[in-house]
Amino acid sequence: MNERSGERREGSLDAPTRHPIAWQEESFYDEAALEKELERVYDICHGCRRCVSLCNAFPTLFDLVDNSSTMEVDGIAKADYGKVVDQCYLCDLCYMTKCPYVPPHEWNVDFPHLMLRAKAVKFKKEGASLRDKVLTSTDMVGSLAGIPVVAEVVNAVNANGAARKLMQSAIGVHAEAPLPKFHSNNARKVLAKRPAASNTDDAIALYLTCYGNRNAPETVADMVAVFEHNGIAVRLLEKEVCCGMPKLELGDLETVARHKDINIPPLLRLAEQGLRITAPIPSCVLMYRQELPLLFPEDERVQKVRAAFVDPYEYLMARHRAGKLRTDFKSSIGKVAWHAPCHQRVQNIGQKTREMLELVPGTEVVVIDRCSGHDGTYAVKEENYAFAQKICRPIVKRISDSQVDHYVSDCPMAGELIEHGVANGSHATSAFTLLKHAYGI
Repeated sequence: MNERSGERREGSLDAPTRHPIAWQEESFYDEAALEKELERVYDICHGCRRCVSLCNAFPTLFDLVDNSSTMEVDGIAKADYGKVVDQCYLCDLCYMTKCPYVPPHEWNVDFPHLMLRAKAVKFKKEGASLRDKVLTSTDMVGSLAGIPVVAEVVNAVNANGAARKLMQSAIGVHAEAPLPKFHSNNARKVLAKRPAASNTDDAIALYLTCYGNRNAPETVADMVAVFEHNGIAVRLLEKEVCCGMPKLELGDLETVARHKDINIPPLLRLAEQGLRITAPIPSCVLMYRQELPLLFPEDERVQKVRAAFVDPYEYLMARHRAGKLRTDFKSSIGKVAWHAPCHQRVQNIGQKTREMLELVPGTEVVVIDRCSGHDGTYAVKEENYAFAQKICRPIVKRISDSQVDHYVSDCPMAGELIEHGVANGSHATSAFTLLKHAYGI
């Protein structure tokens, strides 16, 4: 008897909880046990179907069921289970916003972490393609592409249609997918040239992130300017590598562990000095607040760093509640469409970016809390680009229909895909850029 048969059970009304991920245990990689658990959870999802609009993983599953001989999960070929796994990019929205059967419910459904387990099993058995290795090796690619002359060449190639078609046929990066620009004058260099902040009465540590450092230095500079304008000195880590999120999504958990071992010691030193730690990319914040603590539950250093990490807008709004945030804005910013990224939403901090923007007099914020479909690497892959465009389409429509003055996403990668979809010559920007303008700094 499967878990859906018999009397219909109600979902749990308790807050969702996450279990530690036992990835270092041999049983985690037991393929027969994994296959059995995939069948169990797929059957529950098939009977519910609440998550059909979130991403392409669930439509893929339901199409497999509906086109099977039995029109049930037992009719799906086991070899096709991986097709669902390949479409999951661990956004966590099904777990946090839709599924009524997450722990502490007795059915104990954690779809994203089950997909992570399946990815880890596949990676351990097969490794990864050259494309996927390159796309997830952000430090290596960024270091090479960040060399002054190389950066110009890489950016030119990425903007060249003929070159992109060759790239698509050679390694499977879609010719039309937006790719990030690389900056030789990275954020660390830009911030090193800024004058020392004066009149600061507080301090926060900034984990630059590989993307913030090499692909979005202007956004990071605007973020720091807003913090310093509010009397908050910003301290950088002396050394950092990628948080490991791209490798997590690939299932390469050993590399995630190696990155953790490099990043945690300097982060811990800052946390032990009483500093809060923040980052310009929500996925990187989530990595330290949720994924690493669940992967390494016994590592006290990881838990201490988790307690110190904070979303930047969450930090600023806490300062506002304490009466320490400046609200002497000089300029208005008008009507703003704000896209709330998945990895920020699942932190359960509320809409702090919206609250911060609405402190600017006369500001109207249109909240868009849908997934953009980007996920760092998912949208640029040849086989996924059309799905990503489809997932992003409701956001693009909302922006177009709302006739906004600006549209922003707290995830610059999501912003790039949204801008690509809007395609009217406008540009996605950062809430920090708008706030800097409003402050007149």
